[in-house]
Amino acid sequence: MFIQTEATPNPATLKFIPGRVVVDGNPVEFSSREAATRSPLAERLFEVPGVTGVFYGSDFITVTKASGEWQQLKPAILGAIMEHYMSGAPLLADGAAADDADLDDEDEFFDEADAETVDMIKDLIETRVRPAVANDGGDITFRGFKDGIVYLNMKGACSGCPSSTATLQHGIQNLLKHFVPDVVEVRPM
Repeated sequence: MFIQTEATPNPATLKFIPGRVVVDGNPVEFSSREAATRSPLAERLFEVPGVTGVFYGSDFITVTKASGEWQQLKPAILGAIMEHYMSGAPLLADGAAADDADLDDEDEFFDEADAETVDMIKDLIETRVRPAVANDGGDITFRGFKDGIVYLNMKGACSGCPSSTATLQHGIQNLLKHFVPDVVEVRPM
């Protein structure tokens, strides 16, 4: 098995590409060792000293570190990913939710009168923003819309990335304002 690695815009996050489907559906994020109990692979990755986050995309895994150098951490992470896939163990434990989409939908907030605007915002995020963000090892989801402000949740490499504020303010905000006149600002949640 050959696993490629790619840098992301976030220097604390590295993207691992195992050459096969990782998640068939919506991305899944583990931001703590406790949350990782849903996934045997995430549990293994959190055992590597310094690992603080794991994110599964469609065909990649991003790992975020708080400390240590990638050249020291990378062999242990590659080993954990390889061992997991060679073992044939499931990505998620039995009974675990297959993705975080249900949790995301529950937390959405917007006025019913804005439903048409929200549909346009979601469509733009889905078709134009998410694919670009996935290339950088992350994901972005709609959280809410109130008083012209769009609230987004950034995951994976995008979470805590130094350039994420610029991405939100200049890229995504400008895109949404261009196509949806009701949007005045975009903020992270």
